[in-house]
Amino acid sequence: MKRLVSLLLCAVLLAGLTVTAGAESSADDRLSQVTAAVKKTLDLDTEAYDEFWGDSYEDSLARMWSLQWAGAGGSLTVEALEDGTIVSFSLNEESPSSGGFPTFPAGDAQKAAQAARAFLDRVLDKATESVKLGEPQGEDRLGSTELRFSGQILLNGLPSALTYSMTVRSSDNQVTWFRRDVPETSFLGAIPAARASVTQAKAAEMLGDKLGLRLEYVLPEADSTQAVLRYLPQSVHIFYVDARTGELLDLTELEEKLWKDSGGAEAPSEDSAAEGENGLSQAEQEGIQKLEGVLPSDKLETLICEEKAYGLDRYTLASAAYVLEKGTDGEEDRVLCTLRFSRSDGNGTYGRTVQVDARTGEVLWVYSRVPWDKDRQPKVSRDAALTAAETFLKNFAGDRFAHLALYEENAVEGDGDPCYSFTFARRENDIFFPDNGYRVAIDGSDGSVYSLSYTYDEALTFQIPEGLVTAQAALKTWVDSYDVTLGYRLVPQPLSASDPTQAKLMQQGLKYYYGLRLTYAQERETYYLGVDARSGQLVEREIAAPQAPAYTDLAGSWAKADIETLSRYGVGYASGTFQAGKQLTQWDLVCLLASLEGLRLDPAEATEEEKDAAYDIVCRMGAMSRADRDEEKLLTRGQVVQMLLDASGYGPAAHLQGIYTCSYGDRSTIPADQLGYAALAQGLKLVQGNYAGSRTATRAEAAVMLCRLLSRS
Repeated sequence: MKRLVSLLLCAVLLAGLTVTAGAESSADDRLSQVTAAVKKTLDLDTEAYDEFWGDSYEDSLARMWSLQWAGAGGSLTVEALEDGTIVSFSLNEESPSSGGFPTFPAGDAQKAAQAARAFLDRVLDKATESVKLGEPQGEDRLGSTELRFSGQILLNGLPSALTYSMTVRSSDNQVTWFRRDVPETSFLGAIPAARASVTQAKAAEMLGDKLGLRLEYVLPEADSTQAVLRYLPQSVHIFYVDARTGELLDLTELEEKLWKDSGGAEAPSEDSAAEGENGLSQAEQEGIQKLEGVLPSDKLETLICEEKAYGLDRYTLASAAYVLEKGTDGEEDRVLCTLRFSRSDGNGTYGRTVQVDARTGEVLWVYSRVPWDKDRQPKVSRDAALTAAETFLKNFAGDRFAHLALYEENAVEGDGDPCYSFTFARRENDIFFPDNGYRVAIDGSDGSVYSLSYTYDEALTFQIPEGLVTAQAALKTWVDSYDVTLGYRLVPQPLSASDPTQAKLMQQGLKYYYGLRLTYAQERETYYLGVDARSGQLVEREIAAPQAPAYTDLAGSWAKADIETLSRYGVGYASGTFQAGKQLTQWDLVCLLASLEGLRLDPAEATEEEKDAAYDIVCRMGAMSRADRDEEKLLTRGQVVQMLLDASGYGPAAHLQGIYTCSYGDRSTIPADQLGYAALAQGLKLVQGNYAGSRTATRAEAAVMLCRLLSRS
């Protein structure tokens, strides 16, 4: 018998105080109305469920209802507004587990898209809302049992800040999950009319005037030895143009006001890297300190404290920790020592940490920590702090200082800021190269060095600034790379106490909240780093995508189609050739199986650590035990079948006696203890024709068997 349970909590939330009989009845009526509206919208048949819960809660702008059905076969949860507008949908049904072994994605993307479209047609407001259903995600993921759709919700046919996402089950094209933004909880007020008074050309001109570029040196690649010249975008605010009024909206400034008034500012956190422990035992510490040329901590302390700029005369050494840093690319190992100093006063404990080269005493970085005090005011002026930073760097950077210039600064602005921060960047040919330079912070209380970090590569060369495109030409290229689009966007607006909803937000301490405005904005699909100063071409950011195995030796191979099918899902070897006819070793098969979990290796080039990791994966699958490890062992076809079926969970069934038969041409030669595996292999179409279980397998045969196993439904 179906049981309806209406939680008393919904009435409590609605009444705000003690629930009276009338209030409870009213809450139940509203729950019934919302439930009826939801069931009608989604055409729900809930007869299979025997329990129901209804609950409501107050969002910032609107009341939300959570409806939950449960039964022996699973559960269904729907969130909706009071008028029945669907906000989220989650269907959970019990289904048999397929184990940890994957399959190729199943289902029909076109039918899944039709199901998604039909669902969206039910839940969207046909008068104002629509979507352009994009390509599904999940078709290229091994083991995927669902397809995902997501995108913008169009308002009056225009792009908007509202989004949706949903999941469609591949086996039967049932929508199992859906969530969307709704106007009622996303912004204040109504949706503006889709009528623009400002032309796109005028908006493009206004927005283009806010863009700027600067000429700087950059390293084109991480391992480059020559810095090249590039026009880079200035750090500017994000701007919109109101399409109705022509007002230029500084979104960055408005959002800063919104978050500041919302209490979004947080106290500074400690530098975890500076404060972390190196994890070495006492014996290891003592061993490092005995290495040739390593200075004891008291000697290092003396060297550091002799530099008065660090302001350590008021501090006491609390600890010193050594660590051995292994050299790379033929470089010598370094021993580092991290010395932590501290002092206390009535306001708390202050810390200053200095890391040095333990052989030379060279300071590598400085970090300070102070108690948070929102009323802290600097005793040192900005100009005095800048002078202190320059004086320190003239001594610390030596000859490099002649190549440095002030690049940027963060001045003390009150609100408890403990220091002034200055970045001195390398300057070659009168052009900045900010990747090399020194960042120095000066303590606002006494003018000492609060923090220090630097990067400087003496070996770099710099492109000669000749034959460059003009700044004006580069800027035009940059501006033209944007599309200026009309759409609905969220813009913070000041609150008014005359509106009841806004008055509630103001009672929570807010002064701004989002409204929806019809605006023009600059958008583009491609992310560009800047404009190359020599060619004048846009420089696109390169994102390394995982590369599926591609082999050059498959022409004419009978297994080519299956090997390439595996390759599309990242299954195979990290080498240029597959060697399909090569006799299969245990290590070859282990590499193939390990790639199912993303560990793709070249069997001939793998390190011992990679081999151990691959065997761990395959043993965890159940294909073999660690005691069976024998990398060079040649595997028979029967052994490949057994390992694959054991890995995919068929092993227990294969061991059942007296229930299997098969129709291989060489059926009589199959040992009794292998008959179950052979019969299952035939049923799953892993092997056809003769079983030939005692013959040594090839890489091609293993790949074909694996491909067919992953094709099972």
